[in-house]
Amino acid sequence: MKPNQWFGTIILFTLLTLLIVYVVPSDSPFSVLSYVFGFTYVSIVPGYCLVSVLFPAENKLDSVEKAVLSVALSFSLVGLSGLFLGLSPIGMNFTSIRVSVSIMVLVLAAVAFLRKRSLGKSYVQSSEQVST
Repeated sequence: MKPNQWFGTIILFTLLTLLIVYVVPSDSPFSVLSYVFGFTYVSIVPGYCLVSVLFPAENKLDSVEKAVLSVALSFSLVGLSGLFLGLSPIGMNFTSIRVSVSIMVLVLAAVAFLRKRSLGKSYVQSSEQVST
């Protein structure tokens, strides 16, 4: 997937998740969407963004390795975020957790986007030098 498409997908999923979590009331029959999107967002997306930062090349990891690392790193990152929020004067509530995880995902996605884009440029430049 191209870096622009990947970054756009992460931003769109973040915005969609926040919209569903904030707009859908808890007594609505659509509250299941809030749980599904929220769980997917917390358990996969932060780790996937970190894996993309650490391994920007597409062929470095197998898809199973990437999935397992994404889930494990997601729970670790969200746990650390909760620990820091609990120790900070902000405190832990649903809003602070949502905001901190969203900021963490957006920052990691931006760093991964920049790394993937620079890797693509260096790959294009090195292939041009080899062909000349």
